[in-house]
Amino acid sequence: MKTSPTTDLSRLCVHTATTKPWKIEEAAKNYARTGVSGISVWQDSLEGRNAGKTGRMLRECGLKIVSYVRGGFFPATEAGDRLKAIGDNRKMIDEAAELGAPLLVLVCGAVPGQSLELSRRQIEDGLAAVLPHAEKSDILLGIEPLHPMYADSRSAINTLKQANDTAERFESRHLGVVIDVYHLWWDPDLQEQIARCGQNGNLLAFHICDWKTPTEDFLLDRGLMGEGCIDIKQIRRWVESAGFHGFHEVEIFSQRYWEMDQKIFLDQIVEAYSRHV
Repeated sequence: MKTSPTTDLSRLCVHTATTKPWKIEEAAKNYARTGVSGISVWQDSLEGRNAGKTGRMLRECGLKIVSYVRGGFFPATEAGDRLKAIGDNRKMIDEAAELGAPLLVLVCGAVPGQSLELSRRQIEDGLAAVLPHAEKSDILLGIEPLHPMYADSRSAINTLKQANDTAERFESRHLGVVIDVYHLWWDPDLQEQIARCGQNGNLLAFHICDWKTPTEDFLLDRGLMGEGCIDIKQIRRWVESAGFHGFHEVEIFSQRYWEMDQKIFLDQIVEAYSRHV
């Protein structure tokens, strides 16, 4: 690893899904070894584990638990499925509290063949149903807008403006937005909407990776920072100008990187972070 001894990693967070081949215990050990300061925990990495004990293990490794990922997926054609999603999200709120994660990230969902307008109404209905439980548990909910290529089945909220509109309608300090450069870098209104987040105190998290050209798989071919065409430093400046000074969360889904030695990949993450973020 070629990073300078003065490289500041105090705001570097890595998602467990980024180093997917590792179990969470191995990820924690290696994040700490490399100097990573934060960890965002995906629900599948908790499978078969006690959330409270896992949270204590992560903190004993010196890691800050930044977020729990991912709730949402509220829309469905059947009422019973929508009720199940609400129950699942309440359970994830409980898990986040037990883990010690302050934030539950929401990928809000969509249904192929169902109008986006109806899916968005169902998202708001789902948020209304789970927000009181989040408030009672003191867990933040972060709406993450996804790139329009995912509007068919993953999220009917595709721009930061839509996420801001939704969050502001609820007027709750426990509901805000998550900015992921992979999903939003293309938006001509991005700077304005990031500033709007800051003005309303709704900017809860900042996710980073890069958009490769050409992209071979729109889900599993994200790039390391500096490997693609996103001006991450510019977006970071906009985020910080909006008053956000939290973690920079590395969220990379890449079959290519998952197939390599994860220790080498983690060193590459730190190197890319030091150069391009």
